[in-house]
Order: sequence, then structure tokens, then C-alpha cells
Amino acid sequence: MTRSSKIISTPIVGLFLFFCCWTNMEKAAAEEENYIKYKDPKQPMNARIKDLMKRMTLAEKIGQMVQLDRENMTAEIVRDYKIGSVISGAGSVPRLKASALDWTNMVNYFQNGSLSSRLGIPIMYGIDAVHGHHNVYKATVFPHNIGLGATRDKELVKKIGIATALEIRATGINYAFAPLLAVCRDPRWGKCYESYSEDPKIVTEMTDIIYGLQGDIPNNVRKGLPFTGGKDKVAACAKQFVGDGGTTNGINENNTVIDWHGLLSIHMPAYDQSIIKGVSTIMVSYSSLNGTKMHANRDLVTDFLKKTLKFRGFVISDWLGIDKITYPPHSNYSYSVFASVQAGIDMVMVPYNYTEFIDTLTDHVNNKRIPMSRINDAVKRILKVKFSMGLFENPWADQTFVNKLGSQAHRDLAREAVRKSLVLLKNGENADSPVLPLPKNTSKILIAGTHANNLGYQCGGWTMTWQGLSGNNHTAGTTILSAIAAAIDPNTEIVYSENPDSEFVQSNNFSYAIVAVGEHPYAETFGDSPNLTIAEPGPNVINNVCGRVKCVVLLVSGRPLVIEPHIRSIDALVAAWLPGTEGHGIADVLFGDYGFTGRLPRTWFKTVDQLPMNVGDPHYDPLYPFGYGLTTNPIESS
Repeated sequence: MTRSSKIISTPIVGLFLFFCCWTNMEKAAAEEENYIKYKDPKQPMNARIKDLMKRMTLAEKIGQMVQLDRENMTAEIVRDYKIGSVISGAGSVPRLKASALDWTNMVNYFQNGSLSSRLGIPIMYGIDAVHGHHNVYKATVFPHNIGLGATRDKELVKKIGIATALEIRATGINYAFAPLLAVCRDPRWGKCYESYSEDPKIVTEMTDIIYGLQGDIPNNVRKGLPFTGGKDKVAACAKQFVGDGGTTNGINENNTVIDWHGLLSIHMPAYDQSIIKGVSTIMVSYSSLNGTKMHANRDLVTDFLKKTLKFRGFVISDWLGIDKITYPPHSNYSYSVFASVQAGIDMVMVPYNYTEFIDTLTDHVNNKRIPMSRINDAVKRILKVKFSMGLFENPWADQTFVNKLGSQAHRDLAREAVRKSLVLLKNGENADSPVLPLPKNTSKILIAGTHANNLGYQCGGWTMTWQGLSGNNHTAGTTILSAIAAAIDPNTEIVYSENPDSEFVQSNNFSYAIVAVGEHPYAETFGDSPNLTIAEPGPNVINNVCGRVKCVVLLVSGRPLVIEPHIRSIDALVAAWLPGTEGHGIADVLFGDYGFTGRLPRTWFKTVDQLPMNVGDPHYDPLYPFGYGLTTNPIESS
């Protein structure tokens, strides 16, 4: 090659290299422009949150703070208003007796709306799950919390959390409003059956259900960080913060009068433990604390819960909870929105009038009554939970766990929980003449009472609907009568009468009678009771049966009831609480396949005039003390 040719080739090489470099830079710029950090699962969570938030408008941020009920909502509303969460309130279902497929299709319908929004932020879909996935047809309904408290078995409760999470995921839902951590200090309260115990130590131990719902928290996750591990888990919600179990006279949504030491020692410990265990969300109570509505209590929600206890998940309101800051409710909505958001509530359960809430909050921010920093804090917390759940990678409901809904394994677990929850209060006149266990092989027995053949009564409130139902056709399960029929010898004759008269009882030669009576279903304020009596005709059934034939009374109730007037005529008395769908667990123990092991999770009073009365109180004079429970040994199989 000549010298001149080398000189000519130099600029050609330079141009070629420049062109290559320019092309690569352009390609890199294009790739960078198309790269969206918050959608990259390899990026740290905080980096993803930061990237997403800097892209969000005020409208998109406020939309994330809204939770709507599915009723009358559309995917377009979710998309256009950038809604953060959708729920099914009690009884709000895709259709009557909806299947798991119906539920997953509905969840995906709303999820499609959220993912088709500008930023594609997935929704959380929430549902109450206070004793299993109880809104869903054929789901396993576990004993209410008062019964679980009687078991004293936190490992069992964790297993129930695991089963409940699987059944919730079977329907495509990813967010459960559970567990309730109230410490019920007065059984007149209509939510007392949702409380594990009057003893804060028991309630605190039962927070292990969070591990079941969300998964065991890894050692490298800091205290207070929300954690939900895997597609078989759901985000949990500790509720309702704080002191709702201590309201005056047990009146729901009323005022709790207590000093700081009492609040910290009785009502707060379970929340501290739930935060340590990684609970994703905490719901605020309707009730007041020393005259201040909890939905407007900045000192406790922001300063104590978030700053002192280091809770890093998000705080959610109760159903229309902010409306009740004022009286009458909704009478000064602008103030309610201001007070609740400033108090530290991050997501608001509207659940219907979303435009009013969005417009009101937007106005507060635009006029600098609520600082942008408060909105950013709320949204950051909500996104933290969503990223921790893996929603950005796996937003869709699928059919993976459909066969877990009401599975036999879960029903067996519920059956175990029932038999461990039963508390034997009386068993004959003395230890030398026990009535239980009952013989399976005898001539003729009487099964009586309103609750013997009524699955709805057996499950109580928060079952298929908010207030619960009567009857056997609303979901799948085994009544007490059916369970007894399956347990006894085929040659033993069963006579069932809901309300037999005394002549009928006397004219038949019954070997023994089993009487099942108690409370009709209720929830919340509808269950507030100043009298705590057995529902009619329960007392009449006891009077007509007991004293005329050897009788075992099963008290199916959400709390202790007035029983002292009847106790002398009753041969054996069992607190069965609200056992749920698996009546076989009662028969297991009545007939000695398993022994009685349950202990009272709360004090059984003599008269309502003694209330409130809790273990450790001065002048403690119960009919049956806290922790009481007779035991029996199982009958050995021959």
C-alpha cells in the first residue's frame, strides 16, 4: 500500500467509527427511553418506588389512596380514576353461590382496568376473612376467634391462616381484612366473638396467624416492613386500631376511657407484635379513645403507630370510617377528609362516593391545607405493600389454587379447631359421676334445640353476609345433628325436635338428650346486648328437657351468656362458641373419640350486673373463672 492510500483511508475509518458510535449511542438512548425502572424486578424496591412516584400526577397519587366496593363499579372507573384497591364488602359477591372461577374472573376484570391505566399500577383486591373465607360459597368456615382463643394453640391458628390464605387465593383475591386484634373487655360488645380473649397475652400469641396469611418473615426484613411471600399468601390487616374492645358498657363504636398505661398494657401489645411479624396493613377503629375519634387521632396513628412502633405498611380506614368522625356522619365531609388524612390514614375505604372524596382531597392539597409530603407518604406506603406482594410481576388472578376452596384438608383442620375449642363447664354433679363422654350405642336419644340443625346459627355473623343467616342452604358444612347421626351406632334411634314440650320428653324413654341452644347470628352494633340471654325458645327447651332426662347442653354463642338459672337442671354443659361449618368436631368430643381440652378465653359471669369483669379485677367473683375448663380422656378403641 502506498503512502497516499494510507492518508486517504484515515478519515474513512474515522467516519466509520463515528457512525458506529453514534448508532450505539442512539440505540442506548432508545433503550434507556423505553426502560421503565419501576417495572424491573431486579431493581431494589425503594428505587422502583422512587421511579414510579416521580412519574405520578396528583390525581394518580390520590387514586391510589382510594378503596372502592365492587358493587356498581366498573373496570373503566378503576382505570380512569387510577383506583388503588377494590373490595367485596360482606355479601358483595359476583353472583349468588358464585364459584371460584366466577370470583377470579371478576377480580381480573377489575385488575384489567388498573393495568390499562397510564402507569399500570395493579390493584389490591380485599375481603373480610375473620373466620376463613366466609363470604364465599362452599369455603371452609373456621370457629370464630373466641373459640380459637379457647384452644390456646397458636400453631393451630397459624395453620388456619395458611388454609385461609389458600382459599382466598383460590378466588383470585390477594388482601384479607384479618386478624382482629381487639381485646374484648366486656361481652356485651357485639364484636366480642371476633376477639380471641379478654387477656392481651392470648391475643398477642394469636398474632401468629399473620405468619400463616403472609408467610414467615425472613430474618433480613427489618421490623415494621410489610412482607407477603408467595402467590399462595395474602396481605393481612391487623384491626381495628386501637382500644375498640374496651368501650364503655361494651357499646360498639363507643368511647374507650383508659389511661396510657392501660392502653399500652391491654390494647397495644398485639399491634406491636403484628408489626414485628410483618403485617402489611392496619385498619383504624370506629371507636374513640378518651373522646378522640381514632380516625382523626394523629397522636396514635402517626406519632405512635408509625413513628414509635415503626410501622412501615399502610394504614386503612374502616368502611365509611372517616364519615363517622363527625355526627351525624358525613355532616362535615371536608373536615372528615382533612382530619383523617392528616391523622395518618393512607388508604380510605370510601366505598361508593369516590368522586366526592377525590375532589375534596384534591382541593385540600391544591390549597395547601394538606401538604404534598403527606400524600407522598401515603402513596409510598401503599406502593411498598404492592411491591412486597409481587403484584407488579404477578397481578392476575389464576386457577392455581381453585381446588383448595373448601378442601377436605381444610375441613379436617377446622374440625380439629372445633374439638379443641370446646370448653366443658359441667360434667355431672361430681368427678365420680361424669356424663361425658356419651355412649354411641344406646336405644334412643333426643336431639333438641334451635341450633342443633342450623348451619347458619352454627357459623354466626360474618358468614355469607355481614349479619349471618339462618338455615342450611347458604353454604356447605355439617350441622350438629348430622354430625351426631354420623358418629353414633346405626342401631341407636335419633329423635329430633327443635322445641319439644315436657310431655313429649316424659312420654319417651330417652337414654339421654343433647340440647343445642344459643344466640342468633349478628355482627357489630346489631350484636350489642345489655342482657346477654339465650335466644328464645332456648330457655324453654332447657326447661322442658333437662330434669326429665339426662341432658347435655351445647351453648352455641359468641360469648358467655346468662346460664346460672339453668345450671342445676343441666347434667353437662359445653361452651361450643360459634364453631363454623364443621359440626363433626363437636361429635368427636361428645362421644369420646377425643377429650375435652379447651379453656375459657374469657370470664363467665354470674349476672350482667357484674360487667365488665375481667381476670385480675378486684372483687372477681365469676360463675366460671378465666382459664376454667374440665378435661376428659378419649375412649380407647377396642
